[in-house]
Amino acid sequence: MTGSHGSRIRVLDESTVIRISAGEVVERAASVVKELCENSIDAGAGRIRVSIISQKDRMTSIQVSDDGCGMNPDDALLAFSRYATSKISGIDDLFTCKTLGFRGEALASIASVAHVTLVTKSREGTGISGTKIVNRGGEIQGESETGCPSGTVITIEELFFNTPARGKFQKSTATEIALITGIIERLVITHPEIAFELSHNDRQILSVPGGGLMDAIIHLYGLPLARQLIRVQRGGRGVLVEGYISYPSLTRKNQYQMYISVNKRSVASRAIAGAIREAYDTLMPADRYPVVFLDFTLAPSEVDVNVHPTKREVRLSREDEIRKEIVSVIRESLARECLIPEAGAGPAAFPRVENAAGVQYSIPEEKGSGVKEPLLRERITTGRQLSLTGRQTDAQVESKLPEYEIIGQLGSLYILATTPGDDLLVIDQHAAHERVLYEQVQERSERNREIQELIDPVVLSLSPGESETLAGSLPLLAEEGFLIEGFGPGTFLVRTVPVLLGQNIEPREIREIIAGIIAPGTVRGVDTREQLRRMVACRGAIKAGAECTTDQCRQLLEQLARTKNPYTCPHGRPTMVLFGKRKLDELFKRV
Repeated sequence: MTGSHGSRIRVLDESTVIRISAGEVVERAASVVKELCENSIDAGAGRIRVSIISQKDRMTSIQVSDDGCGMNPDDALLAFSRYATSKISGIDDLFTCKTLGFRGEALASIASVAHVTLVTKSREGTGISGTKIVNRGGEIQGESETGCPSGTVITIEELFFNTPARGKFQKSTATEIALITGIIERLVITHPEIAFELSHNDRQILSVPGGGLMDAIIHLYGLPLARQLIRVQRGGRGVLVEGYISYPSLTRKNQYQMYISVNKRSVASRAIAGAIREAYDTLMPADRYPVVFLDFTLAPSEVDVNVHPTKREVRLSREDEIRKEIVSVIRESLARECLIPEAGAGPAAFPRVENAAGVQYSIPEEKGSGVKEPLLRERITTGRQLSLTGRQTDAQVESKLPEYEIIGQLGSLYILATTPGDDLLVIDQHAAHERVLYEQVQERSERNREIQELIDPVVLSLSPGESETLAGSLPLLAEEGFLIEGFGPGTFLVRTVPVLLGQNIEPREIREIIAGIIAPGTVRGVDTREQLRRMVACRGAIKAGAECTTDQCRQLLEQLARTKNPYTCPHGRPTMVLFGKRKLDELFKRV
């Protein structure tokens, strides 16, 4: 231990402590909007307006205004102090607190790293003027009276001006606007009775007048989606479930449209999300997720929201019991409905059977016994897909596959072949063609981008948040062969796609590719361009279940042999498995 004369441990000054703590609450501009809007909700606002101003791809101003209860001059000054709050007075209040905020950190943290102007007037005040306070970097620069209506207006400028390291790691304005829009959408869903407005450089992004949850869903996601929802309003033991869930025919490839809230607080809860998915069980494919807008009302004492500074994560005291109640309520709601999907709902509408070991099986079509040739239509479709990837590339790659002789196809999924040593080679036809397509997508994107125009443009109807995310990705999508144009509020037209997707790409497939780009939760370490190329390869490849002729099997393996990495698909799954003859002999007790 170092002596007093050579001490290396020191107490940080208050200013440094506040800036460090601010990083936990104010991670980015979107965090500022979230905290300020939640304060407005706690203040009883009936209307909240968010206005963003940016210049040269830099956000210069964030303003949040509301018609809430406002503050008197003394409270307005005290609001900038750390841990000053009107929500609780002691630790025991945490177990009965129903407000979104309670720590008293948000405004102080924001002010410590920005230039903040607060204008407020209390509803209960008797004067005709309100209060204006200017705070820069945590220090009050000015206080005065000003004329204003009841409520609060907070303007944030020069965010992270005194923490340049944090400023350097901020995303582009387009990305930040998309994140902010997503936050406002979640607040609209959890508090549909409040009117919300969001604008960027005087361009209105979102405007919801306030009303019921169904009204909010229609405003954000449109009437077609709203018509595919089931009303849920049932109480179990200690939990009330309210909102909407989708019919099994309406699914998503990930959880990004599962809007879950506890006591009107938008949260991320694996336990609740897992319970919702469990309730659907085999009503939808195992790799798909429903669209849900659900709020769970629990006793405040059973929910711990003081887990993380953002209060996004929660812990439940009776997790197993609550989970069972949620499963029961949702299953009862589904059981009351006719779940026969409408024609054209697509294969995602039909369930897959899952055995006790968790192995997934697709329900096979009725097929006659014996050997048969693929139908002419199937041969033509598969032939077109293979012809698109059959062109020789500039780089000649030495084959990494062993010599083989094709035996045939198993279950319209696997190609069987033998080697000179009598080993058995089993090739996953979809994974193999996906690898071929992926490497060609990479190569052609770097050399030239061959595209094909769609006879009928695919129409995309998106929420405001999804629209902002897509708008920021349009240049990248165009570089990869997707020409997408705006076609009115929340509507886009897809006019071209990469030629490697083939001529018969279905609109549903195109929508799935775009959904994978606009949905949050991109695979860690994989950028948007790489993610897009993997999805194009997956959607354009020969599908599992496609019957191939022996010649088509041979073409596919020849193409796979010319790839740089023939062993795995772009997602890391193996393309082939080798069963050695000696291993087979051991299995049959021959050695």
